[in-house]
Amino acid sequence: MIILGVILLIVGFVVNIPILWTIGVVLLVIGIILYALGAAGHAIGGRRHYY
Repeated sequence: MIILGVILLIVGFVVNIPILWTIGVVLLVIGIILYALGAAGHAIGGRRHYY
């Protein structure tokens, strides 16, 4: 999810499409939150790790 967020950020910035940039930011933030919670040992949605 983090990688997809970064890709959408780059594509949205280069092509100048604001909705892609916004979706990229949202996915990046959600990916970082899920990664941090998984690294801390919290199981989220029945999964202990998000890769």
